[in-house]
Formats: sequence, structure tokens, C-alpha cells
Amino acid sequence: MGPVLAGILQLLALIAALALAYIPLGNYMAKVYSSDRHWRVEKWIYKGIGANPDTEMRWPAYLRGVLAFSVIGVLFLYALQRLQGVLPGSLGFASIDPDQAFNTAVSFVTNTNWQSYYGEQAMGHVVQTAGLAVQNFVSAAVGIAVAVALVRGFARSRTGELGNFWADLVRGVVRILLPLAAVAAVVLVACGVIQNFSGIHEVGQFMGGQQQWNGGAVASQEAIKEIGTNGGGYFNANSAHPFENPTPFSNLFEIFLLLVIPFSLTRSFGVMVGSVRQGYAILATMATIWVGFVALMMWTEFAHHGTAFELAHGAMEGKESRFGVGASSIFAVSTTLTSTGAVDSFHSSFTGLGGGITMLGMMLGEIAPGGTGSGLYGMLIMAVIAVFIAGLMVGRTPEYLGKKIGTREIKLAACYILITPALVLVFTAFAMALPTPANSMTNSGAHGFSEILYAYTSASNNNGSAFAGLNADTQWFNSTLGLAMLLGRFLPMVFVLALAGSLAEQQPVPVTAGTLRTEKPLFTGLLVGAILIITGLTYFPALALGPLAEGLAA
Repeated sequence: MGPVLAGILQLLALIAALALAYIPLGNYMAKVYSSDRHWRVEKWIYKGIGANPDTEMRWPAYLRGVLAFSVIGVLFLYALQRLQGVLPGSLGFASIDPDQAFNTAVSFVTNTNWQSYYGEQAMGHVVQTAGLAVQNFVSAAVGIAVAVALVRGFARSRTGELGNFWADLVRGVVRILLPLAAVAAVVLVACGVIQNFSGIHEVGQFMGGQQQWNGGAVASQEAIKEIGTNGGGYFNANSAHPFENPTPFSNLFEIFLLLVIPFSLTRSFGVMVGSVRQGYAILATMATIWVGFVALMMWTEFAHHGTAFELAHGAMEGKESRFGVGASSIFAVSTTLTSTGAVDSFHSSFTGLGGGITMLGMMLGEIAPGGTGSGLYGMLIMAVIAVFIAGLMVGRTPEYLGKKIGTREIKLAACYILITPALVLVFTAFAMALPTPANSMTNSGAHGFSEILYAYTSASNNNGSAFAGLNADTQWFNSTLGLAMLLGRFLPMVFVLALAGSLAEQQPVPVTAGTLRTEKPLFTGLLVGAILIITGLTYFPALALGPLAEGLAA
């Protein structure tokens, strides 16, 4: 079997698995967030944190819950890292430096999981499990909660109430993420992923020095890393490491895990707004972009230019031979079109155009299918923009799901889509203009610029992957990337929740002959076009200086 055919068959198998999970998981998640019953364990948690899960919240109160919980998470994780040197189970590792502890705490709380450290050489068992793994669960649950609040904004009328943040948070962890992660961890252990709390082992000489490996609860963390679209690996090599991802099957299974919730949430959206066809329209938009990007990535990485490419049957630099070009391309596209950031190959070693595709996937806003929750609310914001554009074309007041898109709504949507590009481009400009940050670039020219552009694109979009040639463990990058992650996560949430509150207060508009049918293929095409055009207009000059220049010069 040739490598191209193998890649296509893996893609088809992945699509089939996602299709099988779509309806049952989507319906189940809709039921979770629509139920008025509380499990006993959930009642214990509510009592412990002093929350009343039956109290409805308007959007400012919901936002305060999101921000307060996240601030506490940052402070706790920062303190845990700073105290690592005196904690049991630290494996002898020292406490983390202040700037790196800040960067890592912000990274995991914002669901970014950017890592400027070597996991196996810096973090002990306590920080990995009690700190990082816990945030993998709760940061993903926060994203789903905000998405559900926006869906309720569309579904409800004549009320500003969006549900209860604490109930949504707890249900997301207890009823969705924990059960899925437990099952996934067992499967990964069966595939050969390690799960233990062993110490450091000497395993022989390597390049003139003693090589060491340490164990850890890798399978359990790997499971929630992918399911929650987090991406932070136990080891520096992330999902390219055989302890995290040993076989082609485990590789395909991990891709399935990072896609299954974001895609299935479109079904939950359709059920909760009372029209599954609306969910299918959003799903079709996501799937069109995702499949298109995978096809384009495979084409760029399988294109044979020169003897080395022909002998390797593709661009094999930076890719694991046990996965090959096809599976690596699917993983790279999936991890950057979601907010996962996990890697089974190194994006800096992709072809110039291939690296540009990974960047463009993040620049779209990671909405195809996006992160757990963040992908859905990002796509719904783009749907609001699309119906506004359609309304301008025909001279009608734009409507979406029976709600008018007026001045307030479109201002909030516009702020949402502008904040992330502003962060990316401003931080990149400062890093290129100042003398010190440029010293962290391993490469010069277009590829060196791409390293910095990729870093701020990844941080601002809460992705976490990197062009590995950049030395990001400096005070400048730890601080500015941490700030980009904070602003890129929580400022958009402000606009999302404000929009949800505005929509929930409206009275539904009856459907007429002139109403845009947003469940039809025509709207899907309009939405895909709006996403690509808006992104292209925003980022094209920066892409032209980096990956496009590198790709055209190859």
C-alpha cells in the first residue's frame, strides 16, 4: 500500500468514527446542559464551593463566575510550581522560575497549554497531576459552558438569564469529560501508553552523556489532553513521543479524541435551539474547512521536489516514520484547526506552505471544528457576521435563529473577530522591532519571521503548538505570550457572553418569505466564504512575509 493511499484510508476511517459518535454524543451533551436534576456527587461539590446551581445568571454574573474561577486557577497553579522544590513527588526537580511559572499557569488555565519547558526535566508528579491535569479538565469545561450560554441566548427569549456557570462547569467535568477521559485512558494503556508514578531511570549512554527517562500518569493526562483540546504533553516531544503515542492506531485514536467533542457540539446546538438542521449547517461548514485543509496539507507534504523527497515518498523531515506523511498531515491540521496544540510531528520542519497551513488554521479562529466549546461559539459569531453580510446584500435587517442582528449585536461580533488578530499582529510587530526577542530565532529570513508569527498566533488563539526553532523560554516571551494567552482567552468571552445576554432578551422574530434560510447549503457556502475572506484580508500581509515567501522560494 502506498503512503498516499494509506493517508486517505486513515482519513476515511476517522470520518466514519466521528460520524458514529456524532448523534449519541451530541444528544447526550444537550441533555446534560438541559437537565434540571443534579447528581449526588455534584451536590457535594456545590455545597463545598458554596454555589446554588439553581440560581439563574445574567451575562455579567456568568462572566464574573468565569473570571473568578480562572483567576483562582492561575494563582493555585502558579503557587504549585513555585513550591515544587519542597513538595513530595517532585522527582528532585527545583521550583519553577517566576516568569515561566506565570506563563505555564496562564497557559493551562486558558486551555492553551503552551510549554516553554521540557516536561520530563522540569515537572514532577504533583505538578503534572494535581496541577496541569486538573486544569486540562476544568479549562475545557469552562469553554463548553460559555458555548452553552451562547446557545441559550439563541434558544431563550424575553429574559437575560443564561443558566448557572457553576452548574455548567461541574456538569461538564463530571458528566462529560471525566467519563470520556476514563475510557480513553484505558484504550491508550492498551495501546502501550505508560501509566505509573515511577521515578527517574538511567537507560544508558546517549551522545556522550547518561540518558534518563521518568515515568508518570501519562495515559490519563494524554486522554484529557486530547478530549479537552488542551495539548500539553507529559514529555517535550508531545504526541511524537512513544510513551504518549506509540502506534499508528493510538495516533488515529488521539486525532479522533481531539475532534469528537467539537464536532458533536454542533448536534447539541441543533437540539437545544430546536432545529437539528441548523446544527447540520454548522457541522457542514466546519467539515468543509477541515477536509479542505487536510487535502491541501497532504498535497503540499506529498509533493515531491528533488531526490530526497522522492526517496522518502514525501516531506519526512520532522515526522515520525511510524506515522508517515499522511497521518502527520491529518494530525497537524486537526490540532491547529482545534485549540489543541498537541503535535505528533514538528511543524517547523513542514514545507513552507505546509507550515503556512497550520498557521492559517489557527488564524481562522480555530472554529473548524475548534476547541471544546470555543469552536462552537466562534463559529456562531461568524454565522452572525455572515447573516449581517447577507442582510446588507438584500437590504433586510439580518436575522439568525429568529433573533435580529442589530447594532449592538454586530458591534459585539465585530469586537470578537478583531481582538485576536490585533493581539497577534501587535505582539509580532514588537517582537520583530525590538533587538532582544529576535535573538531567540534559530533561523533567519522568512522562516525566522514565521517562528515568531506562529508563536503569537498560537498563544493569542489559545492553541499551544509552536515552530520548535524558537527559544521561547525567556522573560520577554514568557511574559508577552502569557499576556497574549490571557487576553486571547477572556476578552472574546466577554463579547460572547454579552452577545448571549442581548439575544436572550429579544422577542423571537417570525419567519417570513424573506428570511434567510440558515439551514440550507447556500448559507453554508456563504459562511465558509466569509470565514476565509475575513481571515485572508486580516492576515495575508503577515503570511506573505513568512510562510508564503518561504514556500514560493522553495
